This record gives sequence, structure tokens and C-alpha cells, in this order.
Amino acid sequence: MAKAKTLFVCQDCNASHTKWSGKCDVCGAWNSLAEETPVESTPKGLSASKGRKIQFVGLEGSEPQPPRRMTGIGELDRVLGGGLVAGSAILVGGDPGIGKSTILMQAAAKLSKNGRVAYISGEEAVDQLRLRASRLGLDKTTVELAAATNVRDIITTLDKDPPAVAIIDSIQTMFVDNIESAPGSVSQVRTSAQELIKLSKRKGFPVILVGHVTKDGQIAGPRVLEHMVDTVLYFEGDRSHQFRILRAVKNRFGATDEIGVFEMSGCGLEEVTNPSALFLSDRDQPVSGSAVFAGMEGSRPMLLEVEALVAPSTLATPRRAVVGLDSSRLSMIMAVIETRCGVAIGANDVYLNVAGGLRVNEPACDLAVAAALLSSLSQIAVPDGSLFYGEVGLSGEIRAVSHAEARLKEAAKLGFKGAIVPKRRGKATPSPNGLKINELGHLAELALMFDSEG
Repeated sequence: MAKAKTLFVCQDCNASHTKWSGKCDVCGAWNSLAEETPVESTPKGLSASKGRKIQFVGLEGSEPQPPRRMTGIGELDRVLGGGLVAGSAILVGGDPGIGKSTILMQAAAKLSKNGRVAYISGEEAVDQLRLRASRLGLDKTTVELAAATNVRDIITTLDKDPPAVAIIDSIQTMFVDNIESAPGSVSQVRTSAQELIKLSKRKGFPVILVGHVTKDGQIAGPRVLEHMVDTVLYFEGDRSHQFRILRAVKNRFGATDEIGVFEMSGCGLEEVTNPSALFLSDRDQPVSGSAVFAGMEGSRPMLLEVEALVAPSTLATPRRAVVGLDSSRLSMIMAVIETRCGVAIGANDVYLNVAGGLRVNEPACDLAVAAALLSSLSQIAVPDGSLFYGEVGLSGEIRAVSHAEARLKEAAKLGFKGAIVPKRRGKATPSPNGLKINELGHLAELALMFDSEG
């Protein structure tokens, strides 16, 4: 009998190799090739006469869209775009111990009040799931638990009695018995997810898949997994901080980059409905080197504190330590300050931190970073009760950013007195609730505010 042909598939990029080697020739990853038996190949030379004609329909449909199923957790519903959509597939990823299983157990308990919820775990026994539910005070709810990893058994069970919501924890532990590779391999993860998603679409119930992440923070397995699902959520946060950020990086039924903020407590994850007030310090007196940034996370305005410390350096190469911001962005802002404003800052050690453990990717943070740096260098505090937003260009001009009205409304709601913002061409910047607006066109104007001789 002829030996079955095997291939060596890269677990990072899904590239196939005829023989094993220590390094993948396509993506350059080391020790990522695993031996797999390929599934039957796609038939070649398909005949059009044997196919079935598909039917096309118009954009406007006569059937009303089914209502979304609310999870009962407001921050989770916000990230999902308003709740769970029937037949949708959601992938939740995050570091170990960040709180993925905890938030899903809490959501399952609330969902079980209005329908049957099936929680299937491939990592924990039923007793372990019950122990977590008891610790969270959810042991009296009607969530149905099971410990299984065979996708054929799971599909057979859910096909006969479809639940209102199904949770699979995690997709890397599932396996299809007609594929010889180990659970967690590219082919197993891809096929398992495909079968579960196909069942949820056919039966019309949402399925939530938990995904492991690699050391780089990406969801383990083939990249096609994120393309297959409708929504991809990432749990972010440092386990040394009590805050957790649930971020939507893909959502076919809502806005991307929407976030939900949670706080880890002894009773599980609790919602933070007003994160702006939580991430701001309660100092009575203004301190130099601190500036408040009015940012946007999805459709939500959020105020964050940017802290900077500029200290004389005794090293040939001054230190640059950045937490919560792109380090190259800091280098660019420092270069603009030194070149366009005539302020010598590059020979100092510079430390920058976004308070609360959040990470800011928005260019609108440039003006707040520049204000914090200039304030720390001059030892002059920023104007009391002021906030900043605006993008800084290489020529030193301060550019306008979107959602100005939402940012300023959030500031007025939290009692801020003024805002230092970019100059808008053609129309005036809105001033909600008497907020004093100071418009700047160039970074040199900001530097004059921190000039001790001026």
C-alpha cells in the first residue's frame, strides 16, 4: 500500500513545504513547520453544465432584519455594535489570564435568562467551569456546560437542538477526526471554525469562538480565521493594571475600533461607564509635565492624561522610554520642537507615559505630547483646566482632526474650563457650555506659552 503523501505546513503563514526545515522560506519563522496530511485537493476542470445556477436578489429586501440579542453587559453590547446578530460568528482573542473566559461566562449567565446558552469548553472540565461560575456568583443560572473537543460530536448535538447562543472555548483545542494533524494546527483550526460557522449560519444562532494569541499578540492559527468570522474582538490590558479594554478590530455589523472598558474585581469584570473620569488624576494642584488629551476610541470620546519627564542626561545617547505611544511618534515631535520652535530638547532623557495602561494610536495626541514635553522642560504647568488635541506636521503646523465637537462635549461634561485646539479654516470651533477655546496654528505658539522669559 502506498504511503500517504505528507506536507510540512508553516503554522504562522500557512505555506506548504515538501520537506522539513528549521526556517520557513516564505515568512522567515523558525521551528514553525508541522507535518500534516493534506485533505483531498480541489477538483480541476470544473464543468459549467454540472453546476447549479445561483439566484440574484436586489439590495432592498422585503423581510425585516431580526432583532439583536442583547448580552446584558452594556460595554460588550457597545463593542458588538448593539448586541449579537443571529447567525453571526464572533472571535475573541487575548493574552492568557486577561479575562476572556470570565467575561464570556458573565455574558452567558445574562443571556441564559432569555434563551438556552451552550458553553462548550475544550480546556477545562465541567467542575472547573462550575467553580468559576460559583466564584462569580453565577452558579444559580441556567447555562448549559459541556467539555468536548470533537467537532463532529459538537455539531451533531447542536444541530439536533440549536441553542440561542453557543460559546466555544477555545477553537485551538477543537479537532476534526478525519484530519490527521494535531489540534491547534492550521488545517484543524481552519476546518473546525469553518464547520462551526457553517452550522451557526444554517441554524441562525450566534457562535462565539475564543482564540489563543501568539507571543506577538496575534490570534494563533491561520490568518484566514479572522477573515472567516464576522467580528474580531481583542482583550487588551496589563495584568498589573485593573483595567481591561475590549476592542473591535473587525465588525461586519458595527463600527471598528470601538472599545469597551472593564475593571477587574473580585466579582469578575465590571463595566466602566465613564472611563474618562477614571483615567484622569485627582490632583488639587497643577503639575508640570502633565497634559490631558481628548481622544476618540471608535465613536466614544475619552480623556486621557499624558505624562512627560524631561531630565538632563549624562549619557552619550540620551534615554527614550515610551509607554502607551509609538516611540517613533515621540521622536518626530521632539525633532519638530527642536527644529521649528528653537527649543533644545534632544540632549535630555525623555520619559513619556499614557496614564492608566492604555495605548494611543491617534495622531491627534501630538499636541498633548508636545505640551507635556514643553511643560516638563520649562517646569511650567499647563493652564489649569485645559485639554489638548491636534496633529503636528513636520513643518510645525497644527492640523485639525475629526470629531472636534464630541471631544469638547466630553471635556465640558467633566468640568474642563478651556481647550487648546488646532485652528479650523472656514468655520469656528464649537464651544459647548462656555468652554474657552484657544486655537493655535503653529507649534511655536504653544512653545511661547511655556517660555519662562515671556
